[in-house]
Amino acid sequence: MNARVFGNEDGETVVLAHGYGGTRFIWEDVAPALAATFRVVVFDWSFSGAAATNKDGGEGYCCSYYGLADELAALMDELGVRRAAFVGHSMAGMIGCIASIARPDLFSHLVLVGASPRYINEDGYEGGFDPADVDVMLAAAGADFAAWAPRFAEAVVGQGHPSAVARFAKQLGAMRPDAAVAVLRAVLTSDLRGVLPGVAARCTIVHCARDAVAPLAVARYMQRAMVGSGGGGGTDTVVIESSGHFPQLTAPKEFVRVLETVLLDH
Repeated sequence: MNARVFGNEDGETVVLAHGYGGTRFIWEDVAPALAATFRVVVFDWSFSGAAATNKDGGEGYCCSYYGLADELAALMDELGVRRAAFVGHSMAGMIGCIASIARPDLFSHLVLVGASPRYINEDGYEGGFDPADVDVMLAAAGADFAAWAPRFAEAVVGQGHPSAVARFAKQLGAMRPDAAVAVLRAVLTSDLRGVLPGVAARCTIVHCARDAVAPLAVARYMQRAMVGSGGGGGTDTVVIESSGHFPQLTAPKEFVRVLETVLLDH
């Protein structure tokens, strides 16, 4: 999983987990600043374009949230990490929630960045996409992934951030097309709302004010649902005044400031 561990050996361990389409390099604008205070872990999920399993003939990739939670626990065991702060971007946020329920010994704090348990709108729930939107997106990605990837990158990162769009598009485009479509389908069609009440670890939700993938209503829903987190104290939400789904790319200084404030507030 290409794990890298660096930073302040005397500091709290912070595990940075990328989301769909990303790699460990999605954190390169924020990891050096965090490493001054924390011991930082970055890695690639098995579906990532930077993972060995991405290559033809690789051992395979996982596109199940529960299977990826097992990957995460195995990695933390291998590295000897316990009671870590876990920063999960996008789909990795819910992977961290699942892993924290199965292995509470591994996590002291979950920071869920732009996370969502459900992307499809329903009566009484705003997920961000109508079912027809999801069908169109999956069909386009499956028909011509190379053409779809840069369009998707611009939509989710934001047109006002061309360099960030290009960086994410390069990482997304490196995925095996079959893996990319399979993981996208899992992300867009899964319903993990039932996981939230079982999360007991301390939790902070970090969300951009104008997120094209997961609207702010999703963060508010998660906050209400995670009543048991933090020993029953509930979940905090921090809103970053930025657009797009990638604050680590579009507002890195603000993102670092938020993380430092959240993680040092024990």
